Amino acid sequence: MKARVHVMLKEGVLDPQGEAVRHALGQLGFEGVEQVRQGKVIELDLAETDAAKAREAVTQMCEKLLANTVIESYSVELN
Repeated sequence: MKARVHVMLKEGVLDPQGEAVRHALGQLGFEGVEQVRQGKVIELDLAETDAAKAREAVTQMCEKLLANTVIESYSVELN
């Protein structure tokens, strides 16, 4: 089973990388970009075939390692 985890900074948390991208886009002539939030996508290939067990395992991975839950939120997709 494949899992995809999307990790983003929570609303209200300063995103310096996103701000740098917004600034660079403006300098390249892309006007009207008011805000950029940058995140990460993590893809996992899992041996687990039970969707509920896979979701629980990936959630634990996020809580313990993949996301800093103090400042980041995450979502999990299973395929």
